[in-house]
Amino acid sequence: MTASPKASSRVMEIKLAHSPDSDDAFMFYALATNRVKASGLKFTHVLADIETLNQAADQETYDVTAISFAAYPYLKDKYVLLDSGASFGEGYGPMVVAAKPMKRQDLAGKRIAVPGLRTSAYLALRLSQPDFEAVPTPFDQILDAVQQGTVRAGLIIHEGQLLYSQLGLHRIVDLGLWWKETTALPLPLGGNAVRRALGPEVAQRISQAIRESVAYALDHREEALNYALQFARDMDADLADKFVGMYVNRWTLGYGEIGRAAVQELLDRGAQAGLLPGPVQAEFTGYPVAEAERAAG
Repeated sequence: MTASPKASSRVMEIKLAHSPDSDDAFMFYALATNRVKASGLKFTHVLADIETLNQAADQETYDVTAISFAAYPYLKDKYVLLDSGASFGEGYGPMVVAAKPMKRQDLAGKRIAVPGLRTSAYLALRLSQPDFEAVPTPFDQILDAVQQGTVRAGLIIHEGQLLYSQLGLHRIVDLGLWWKETTALPLPLGGNAVRRALGPEVAQRISQAIRESVAYALDHREEALNYALQFARDMDADLADKFVGMYVNRWTLGYGEIGRAAVQELLDRGAQAGLLPGPVQAEFTGYPVAEAERAAG
């Protein structure tokens, strides 16, 4: 039966885009299966790798999208960061791996496969080692490129961080650990952003729904993990559980002061190094920095 115009006007379709990974599937499980609902909103899920989403955000393709924090300065006029659903590496994160052992300084001048030029992983690597030749490569082909010798090293994200040793590859640097030692902060990797055109009221409802979805998954871990396993490429249940635990945690429920400071530190260092446009002040739903500054001024 076709809904009347009056009835259909009460529901807004929200196109929600995120990566096809076990951690994102875990995070959005409750929303995708209607365990959590947002009054007046209907979520349509779209799956794509993070660099594709970074590029799609230029055209505001999706209402809500996962983005790399390194892409935020290019998108700040179109999107605002949601205050839930982010991924941080606390003393761990994207890694550079190679077929043979080497030191971090030995990466200078080498060809390194990277998962995208707007990813936070790439930005962190440039901050760690400015001198190398970046070879943009789909994230799920980087380990193969390293094994085949088409590059000297590869910057791996997602499940590659747990699988590289099984392939006989060597970790050269863990950028999450490097960042922790350098700044004493967790490494901000990806967050969710909402189109500014939707307005603050809708943005808050979306943010609340995502926070409730994350909380539901953490409270019903086995149930959500069983759902997420269908997206766990080459990982068994134990490994997928470990991976989910790395990137769906307290930071995912909310940034807090430390998380927001970490995001700002990444943006500031990127701008100071000439790797990002800036300076840029990160703005979050629930934490309207620009409004607060105007009020204080």
